[in-house]
Amino acid sequence: MPIHALGGSAPYGNLEDMPLKIALAQINSIADLEANFEVVRDQATRARDAGAAVVVFPEATMCAFGNPLAEVAQPLDGDWAQRIRSLSAELGIVTVHGMFTPGENGRVRNTLLATGPGVETSYDKIHLYDAYGFAESDAVTAGDSIATFEIEGVRFGLSTCYDVRFPDLFRANTAAGAVVNIVCASWGDGPGKAEQWDILVRARAVDTTTFVIACDQADPAASGRPATGSTPLGVGHSSVISPLGATLASGPTGPRLTVVEVEAGDVEEARSKLPVLANARQIDAQGRATAPGSAPVQGR
Repeated sequence: MPIHALGGSAPYGNLEDMPLKIALAQINSIADLEANFEVVRDQATRARDAGAAVVVFPEATMCAFGNPLAEVAQPLDGDWAQRIRSLSAELGIVTVHGMFTPGENGRVRNTLLATGPGVETSYDKIHLYDAYGFAESDAVTAGDSIATFEIEGVRFGLSTCYDVRFPDLFRANTAAGAVVNIVCASWGDGPGKAEQWDILVRARAVDTTTFVIACDQADPAASGRPATGSTPLGVGHSSVISPLGATLASGPTGPRLTVVEVEAGDVEEARSKLPVLANARQIDAQGRATAPGSAPVQGR
């Protein structure tokens, strides 16, 4: 799996001035948890060797969709998560990846775990993918809370796949202090879907004037295992988007590790040019606009 590296822009503003290296591990998960863990180990090691402080993996890193998820789901103190924690601690790198935890009534939760030096948080996917002939809610319990974490003074917000179609989640992460929004995905293939992915991740960056780190599963067809039916298994095209919507890095369809540098000060510069958050007005139930400024949202 090749590594693609991209430099950042010049320091700016009062936020952290030192560039932060972030890796995106675009992989193909399968049904075999042990094989998937070894891929995580390999990619996290390569990300650490490239100087990354955090490596982002896709949704469903633990086990690909299309498999009996209730049989593989484990709690956050279970063996899978503990092995990821141990690996992150061993390598000295924060990992963000998708796994499945037990939900309600035989369902699972579609969970992101962020763990590593000074970081321990999880996020349960809020918006379930009941679209394009797939019904995620048949097997998954929706989450109800946002989640953020901080590395070297830079705050990150978490989101999963279908969440990217809902701007309010990204605004909530931003209200909680996030200057980088992470999207972990296993995007469904189909006519126009890759184009939608590109449009949506760029739109969420511009909506919030934050960086967007969007890591998708690689297209299984690129590894000789084309998807069938409506199961979302990934299309690739993982990308890094600037706070003004420029594509700083974009991956191919197949597996790839991409390492980029971002500078949180670029967010402050973008907001001085495009103060959409400061200018935003809420619309009440009667259709009237309130005073400018976003309402704060409670995070964790």
